[in-house]
Amino acid sequence: MPKSDPVIYVDADACPVKAEVERVGTRHRARMVIVSNGGIRPSQNPLVETVIVSAGADEADKWIADLAGPGDVVVTSDIPLAAKCVEAGAQVLRHDGSELSEANIGTVLATRDLMADMRAADPFHQGRGRSFSKADRSRFLDALERAMQRAKRA
Repeated sequence: MPKSDPVIYVDADACPVKAEVERVGTRHRARMVIVSNGGIRPSQNPLVETVIVSAGADEADKWIADLAGPGDVVVTSDIPLAAKCVEAGAQVLRHDGSELSEANIGTVLATRDLMADMRAADPFHQGRGRSFSKADRSRFLDALERAMQRAKRA
């Protein structure tokens, strides 16, 4: 049975944009599901559902992957979860506003695997990621707004 309204699923563990999701989701009157292993304060917003999954590797990811589908928006930086959600037809956004889609998920997965291999081969190889910035937050807000508009048209 097709869903009539888009749902925003948030992989909430270490997610820096939960407040932004709530702001955009509320404006669109969308159901938002915040999924984590715990430690997240539930929102008072009636549109926000907080789901606490059992402790364990990738439990939140499995929960989201089982439910996300066409018309939904998933917010995550977990690449394997993103790949499953893209395959299921959901729109996927990273915290910095970059979109993961059928067009780029293969390359992103390959890069992730390559970097994991490099870290395994050189235990002194340090991550060279940059910190989350105001510009990232702004790009995320714009990307989520566009994703919600697309989801409503679908």
